[in-house]
Amino acid sequence: MKINIYQLILSLCFAVAIQATAQEALAVPSDSLLSERRKFDCFFLEALRMKANERHNDTYNLLLHALEIDSTSSSALYEIANYYLFLGQTDLAFHALQKAAEYSPHNFEYRIALASLARELDNHDEEAVAMYESLVADYPDKPELNYYLSELYVRRKEPEKAIQALNVLEQNIGMSESLTLQKFRLYSQLNQRERAFNEVKRLADQFPYESRYRIILGDLYLEQNETDTALVYFRKAHEIDPENPYYIVSMANYYEHIGDNKAASEEIDAALRNPKLEVDTKLGILSRYIQTLQQNKKEMDAANTLFETLMDQHSQEKGLNLMYGQFLLMQGKTEEAKFRFQVVTESIPENNEAWKQLIGIALRANDADECIKICDQALEHFPEMPDFYFYKGAGYYQKKEYLTALETYQQGLQFVTEDELPYKSDFFGQIGDLYHHLNRNQEAYQAYDSALFYNERNVVVLNNYAYFLALDKHDLSKAERMSNQCIKLQPDNSTYLDTYAWVFFVQGNYTLAKFYIERAMSVDSDKSAEIIEHYGDILFMTGDVDNAVAQWTIALEKKKSEADTDTAVLERKIAERKYLES
Repeated sequence: MKINIYQLILSLCFAVAIQATAQEALAVPSDSLLSERRKFDCFFLEALRMKANERHNDTYNLLLHALEIDSTSSSALYEIANYYLFLGQTDLAFHALQKAAEYSPHNFEYRIALASLARELDNHDEEAVAMYESLVADYPDKPELNYYLSELYVRRKEPEKAIQALNVLEQNIGMSESLTLQKFRLYSQLNQRERAFNEVKRLADQFPYESRYRIILGDLYLEQNETDTALVYFRKAHEIDPENPYYIVSMANYYEHIGDNKAASEEIDAALRNPKLEVDTKLGILSRYIQTLQQNKKEMDAANTLFETLMDQHSQEKGLNLMYGQFLLMQGKTEEAKFRFQVVTESIPENNEAWKQLIGIALRANDADECIKICDQALEHFPEMPDFYFYKGAGYYQKKEYLTALETYQQGLQFVTEDELPYKSDFFGQIGDLYHHLNRNQEAYQAYDSALFYNERNVVVLNNYAYFLALDKHDLSKAERMSNQCIKLQPDNSTYLDTYAWVFFVQGNYTLAKFYIERAMSVDSDKSAEIIEHYGDILFMTGDVDNAVAQWTIALEKKKSEADTDTAVLERKIAERKYLES
């Protein structure tokens, strides 16, 4: 029989305890507590040793053993909480940290870990605020706590308290741009315009040789339609730094604002032609100008002309081709965008972003063969990048070559690192779907369980798992729980509502099934044939045969319009005027 590490440690602990008892028997009548303490120390110290050797499975199990002996150990609770977080079990992590902080109320590390987790979790803002307020009071030498407290006040729509926290932070660390602009935003929310602008003016006065703060003030006044005041600040900025790229964009924005589009384009065009400016600076100017055009909902033709100006100077520049390709894609100019991305992949094949853009174009065009071809080319340069296996698998999935897709996903899974938990979950989710298509249902469910282990909120997996369980009429209570979780995460998703309705249908609860399928119909502007057919099935079971046949007929017409040939059962339903299982 093989002895595992836990049995070995336990036997050593008992040996230590027996030896200690023999030595101390004359002095101490009963030493069971000391014995338990020593057993705990054995497990906990061994856990720390395993952690140092990166044997995390052993560490996790040893910590569980240690906590069985002493469930009040703050240090063990803190360590196990980190593993719960790694596994995505946030509720367990939160509970463990609560206990750690409760048992060691003066330990800053435990308290800040608990407060940070509360800040990140949904529906824990009130607890997080109380924790940070307490920490700020107990640790006045840690002013940075006020920053997180301010963030929480903002989330709770308490701007006055948020400003107070930022003021305390500023008193300790001095003025900074990020703090000033945050206070500006908060004063603006309170409609205290003068105090908002004074914050930025204080920053400009504090740094008189920094042109950017004058530009910020000019931009703010421009937003208020105070163009003359804005121009004063822009000119002050120009005196300090005539070639500041932010000034160039702000002046272009100013000209746009007063209706002088020609002057706006000339301002940017002159900057882009300026040989003294680096290409990265020019890209920054152009990027900022495009953002301004988008925010003001202006035409993009001027930006296209400016891109061409830059292309004449730097036709092989990677960043420029990528940006131009993305800009063209945004305008729906797919072929032109594709050419720009190809320029990058041919001249700099090590740029994975360009490959991903090409793959995205192929996927949107439903061109599975092109997608697979691009992925194969990319994998020549990135043989260990899981993204390209994922997209390649999607291509084979689209072609219904399920075995090849499955092999591709399994191959790519080995390159997903242990800290990429959501990505692991997505891979296992795809593998589960493929197993189901191959009628290997048990393997599909195992893959789904793995997907949810790595991300319990993976809504696509929750939905597909629930739907396939319903189709198999297996473990319907589990299917209902998972489908309900989907609805909580995305209450207006017609696909998830349809699945929830179908779970109730299979359970024979036609009232709830009808309620949720009608919700699915109401939120789906382009109702799928499957949802319409399900609606007909549910109507039939509620005794509304005429309307059921009407819905089946609509579903059949939709399938035919989409060239879907899988219509035999649906046609029989209509002809025989009764529900039939697919």
